[in-house]
Amino acid sequence: MAAAPQPLPETGPAGLAGGVAHYENFPVASWLCPPQLRAPVAAIYHFARTADDLADEGDLPASHRLQALALYRQCLDSINGPDAPNDLPWAPVFGPLRLALHEHALPTALLHDLLSAFEQDVRHTDSGHRYADIGELLDYCRLSANPVGRLLLHLYAVHDPLSLQQSDSICSALQLINFWQDLSVDLPRKRHYLPADLLSLHGLDTADFEAAAARARPDMDRSRSAVVTHLCEHARKLMLEGAPLARRLPGRAGWELRLVVQGGLRVLERIGQVGHRSWEQKVRIGRTDLPLLLWRSWRM
Repeated sequence: MAAAPQPLPETGPAGLAGGVAHYENFPVASWLCPPQLRAPVAAIYHFARTADDLADEGDLPASHRLQALALYRQCLDSINGPDAPNDLPWAPVFGPLRLALHEHALPTALLHDLLSAFEQDVRHTDSGHRYADIGELLDYCRLSANPVGRLLLHLYAVHDPLSLQQSDSICSALQLINFWQDLSVDLPRKRHYLPADLLSLHGLDTADFEAAAARARPDMDRSRSAVVTHLCEHARKLMLEGAPLARRLPGRAGWELRLVVQGGLRVLERIGQVGHRSWEQKVRIGRTDLPLLLWRSWRM
């Protein structure tokens, strides 16, 4: 499970916004995050990070993970009332989050959306669900990634419809980029994000991207690359649609978002540099990319 604003992604996006990778790059105590917002940002992060862990608890059956998420949702509901109990499970999470909710009037519906995304991840992984098309993937991003960007914009007191729309584009793009860079990681874990209609168009199935099948049928590499190329270009277009938001946000928020946008675009470049064969290896960016990303952010 990506989102705006975030610091430089080490392995790519936000979304923040399904899966453990969603919250690795959240801007906790980032040097670009205004000091007065670090506590609520950290509270949102720990809420999402803990829920992510609950959804991904090793070999526990799906029913157990869903029960844990249901209890977690009940805790969220309880802290939003005037008489929240003091002995809640996950107290280190819900104590700071309750303070952030009250001090900043955070919209709890967005937090509930995140939990719905985690629940969807559990159910889909357990059932081997395949996403039918990009539209269905974007519906998932609406729950898994876009709420984080909207929560952060709320903290920055940015509420206009254009900014929210552009934030959604950036967050969805980050989430999709995370999927396409992580194919070699997600497929063995039975997390299937490649859209079925695009696979069918190229005469492929999700199984054709798994390591053993890919080695056995190298003649299909061109088709596999064509699928990943198409998906990366779609994510690039989505990112560029949202990019103007980074130029409008003032101060540190704008600079942080510029780095997020450029980081996501750089991951797409890296995928292209390996011939869009990200089913073979996880594509990363790191500190050596920082000078280039700073330069590109400044040029924005």
